[in-house]
Amino acid sequence: MSDKSQFEIPDAVRELAERNVEQARSAYGQFMDMARKVQDTIAQSQGAMAAGAMELQSQMAKFAEENIQASFRFASDLSRARDLKEYMEIQQRYAQRQMTAYAQQAQELGTLMSEATQKAKPRG
Repeated sequence: MSDKSQFEIPDAVRELAERNVEQARSAYGQFMDMARKVQDTIAQSQGAMAAGAMELQSQMAKFAEENIQASFRFASDLSRARDLKEYMEIQQRYAQRQMTAYAQQAQELGTLMSEATQKAKPRG
């Protein structure tokens, strides 16, 4: 019979995978916090910010779609991994790409929110 131990993932590999997931989860949490702040700001400011709110909502929807598509590509790439080394490389590349994407998205949302806030300020 075959030896089951050859299919076990070492503790170090599982810990690395868990850290990568936690880093991605943290970056996603930061992105979602920014999105919630944007929504709160929009809810508090009406009128002058309406155009900015529409732009923010549109951009958030675009980012959500990009992130979902990246997750599907990741799952597809993982399903083609030939060995544990390739599996871990795919996971690491995905985590790095998504952390970069989340940072860029948060920065862009911050800029849009700042612009919308400036437009909503009373002039005088």
